[in-house]
Amino acid sequence: MNNIYQQIVNQKLKTITPDELVSYGKEYQISINRNQAQKVLTLLRNRQKVNIFDANERKALLMEIAKVTSPQVARELNRLFIKFVK
Repeated sequence: MNNIYQQIVNQKLKTITPDELVSYGKEYQISINRNQAQKVLTLLRNRQKVNIFDANERKALLMEIAKVTSPQVARELNRLFIKFVK
């Protein structure tokens, strides 16, 4: 069951729209604008595999996000990712 949940969350990250990501940000008090969301999602879609449940993969992904947006956005998104991993 846990594995199915992980697959669903990771797949959602590959298919989410910028507006949905901004909406999740508002819901969880995370500051991200549409332009930043688009950059993050482009990065996610260009990755072969996304697994936010693996701490090392999540850290590498967040470092890439920090490069295309800012360290602050990466920290904010990490807070969002952690909510889904728990």
